[in-house]
Amino acid sequence: MTRYIRHAAAFCALLLLALLVNAARVQIVQARTYDENPANRRHTIARYGQPRGDILVGGRPVTGSEDSGEQFRYERTYKNGPLYAPVTGFASQVYGTAFLEDAADGVLAGTDPALSPFPLWNDLARARNPGGHVVTTLDAAAQQAAYSGLGSRRGAVAALEPSTGRILALVSTPSYDPGELSGTDSAVARAWARLNAAANRPMLNRAVHQTYPPGSTFKVVTAAAALDSGVVRDVDAPTESPDPYRLPGSSARLTNEVEGCANASLRYAFQWSCNTVFAGLGVKVGPGDMRSTAAGFGFNDRKLGIPFRVSPSTFDTRVDDAQLALSSIGQYNTRATPLQMAMVAAAVANHGSVRMPRLVERTTTDDGDTVSTPGAPGSPGSPGSPGSRGSRGSRGQRSPGQAMSPATAVQLRELMTDVVAEGTGTNAAIPGATVGGKSGTAQHGIHNSGTPYAWFISWAQADDAVEPAVAVAVVVEDAAADRGDISGGGDAAPIARAVMEAVLDLDPDR
Repeated sequence: MTRYIRHAAAFCALLLLALLVNAARVQIVQARTYDENPANRRHTIARYGQPRGDILVGGRPVTGSEDSGEQFRYERTYKNGPLYAPVTGFASQVYGTAFLEDAADGVLAGTDPALSPFPLWNDLARARNPGGHVVTTLDAAAQQAAYSGLGSRRGAVAALEPSTGRILALVSTPSYDPGELSGTDSAVARAWARLNAAANRPMLNRAVHQTYPPGSTFKVVTAAAALDSGVVRDVDAPTESPDPYRLPGSSARLTNEVEGCANASLRYAFQWSCNTVFAGLGVKVGPGDMRSTAAGFGFNDRKLGIPFRVSPSTFDTRVDDAQLALSSIGQYNTRATPLQMAMVAAAVANHGSVRMPRLVERTTTDDGDTVSTPGAPGSPGSPGSPGSRGSRGSRGQRSPGQAMSPATAVQLRELMTDVVAEGTGTNAAIPGATVGGKSGTAQHGIHNSGTPYAWFISWAQADDAVEPAVAVAVVVEDAAADRGDISGGGDAAPIARAVMEAVLDLDPDR
């Protein structure tokens, strides 16, 4: 009898061991599979079971969380939603996340292991930390100035701090309220359908995801290539530039909107935006050096993130001389985001050095302790940081982060200052500051029949400051405008001026 009891006890022990082994298999080996199963709602319920961390601008949250009392308990809320939508994106229980809400989701949702001093314990206990915060680099006044300046027009603004790459403003219009996509009721689905069907595409982030022909603003790049390569050695010397200019290998002739461009100096051509001069300079520089210079500014970079993805700006690498001439005046296949053109202006202001743009200053725990400082200047290997910079090499060769030589940057600063002082950019002038700029009117559409895009890029330095504080790029689409009424100097320059004034804050009563 005792033998049977021992056998039964051993069998029960084996069953218990099998249960323990199976539980361990489910809890450890297959945990990820069950967690990632779409049918498992526990993860989603837990995700929205606590308030989400906030995105901060100027130390103040522009996001929040509201207790809905539903199964997905906390819904995302936004303060001045349309103003900050190109930065925050949305966090929706139905449609997921976008922009910073997506790029920093682990911190905001409390799932990032860096938020916990004991991440292994969190994994074992299935615990979740309170959501952390994302501190942005934005200047609230500059963001508001850009948004108000664009108003009801389609367009975008990007503003940078030249010496660091900190993004001070990132605006796209028309915009939308991301709070409409929070929750799970039928109104969310209707809002999603309406926003995606809208002809003016309010959910498109024109500042980083839309590329435009940059028009004459690209002449900053062409001028840098001409000066660095030695094609132009004296900005006041005449150039061999006929007016009109016959495109090489073609009967097509390029003309100008102003007089005096025939054999004009680089200074005059830059100040009054002579197409014929810059088309000829691009051909003389050649495709290799033009491509290299454009790449130095950030064109054709498919890995740029701020931290969310930025559409690559492009300078065609396979062109004949006629196409190169058009590319060198910002037409043909040349395309750029407003952020890219802000980088061009910032490089001129920063002695020819390009600092990679960044939107996040730091991430913190719920208590405010710093978790990370992504993309901070000087981080090892980051483009534009001291560890990755170097001197200008041989013709056509640059070290990472150096778009042009410092001497060329000095000359371009002078040329851009002339544009604002007495050229096409006088609407950008600011009392008490030195401002450099370049206007552009980019043609597009079949036979250039579309309403031109108005561009203006610029930088500004207060008279009592050591270095420029801000670089800006503005593009205005404005399809409702008459073709003859739109221009970079007239439509875009006043917006750039308002943004620069907001950053400089020269008014003592403000």
